[in-house]
Amino acid sequence: MSNPIDFYFDFSSPYGYFGAVEIGKLAAKYGRQVNWHPILLGPIFKNIGTNSLVTIPLKGEYSRHDMGRTARFHNIFFKEPGNFPIGTQVAARAALWVQERQPEKAVDFIQTIYSAYFTEDIDISVPANVLRIAGDLGIDHAALEEALGGQEIKDKLRLATEEAMQKGVFGSPFVIVDGEAFWGFDRFTQLEAFLKNGKI
Repeated sequence: MSNPIDFYFDFSSPYGYFGAVEIGKLAAKYGRQVNWHPILLGPIFKNIGTNSLVTIPLKGEYSRHDMGRTARFHNIFFKEPGNFPIGTQVAARAALWVQERQPEKAVDFIQTIYSAYFTEDIDISVPANVLRIAGDLGIDHAALEEALGGQEIKDKLRLATEEAMQKGVFGSPFVIVDGEAFWGFDRFTQLEAFLKNGKI
């Protein structure tokens, strides 16, 4: 059986959102499974001495324009949120918990959270919003709320982010498959060529 595609993402990343829309279709086309890895870019950026793209002079203005352009080019519905970027600890912790406790709903949850933020301008840093989305998908709302207040899920997200850094992950989306790494949604064309041919 072919190795799975490891897909690393932060819910605050528009390009991560674009990747989340497309990665499942791409994987299915080439007979792969996807391992979804929610992480936090904040600690990674701190570790490597950088910041969110939109906060960097010149790059920030360009990136905001490019996000909309990229969405239009790929026919992906996108609306830049009013509050952007935001902390995504709650959403990422929730995604990890759903993956562990109700794995059959995990991908729908991840994609719905992404869509809520980048198409409906719903602030996913607010626990009540994340819990409402979970409940709408049939996820155990009460159990998730209890878990989000505990140290265990916080530690799991910290560990997941540290493990991602150890594997060389420094942005979102970040894909690793068959030992080959691809950073950014704009590398999905190369990713597809690699999946098709086994090399580039």
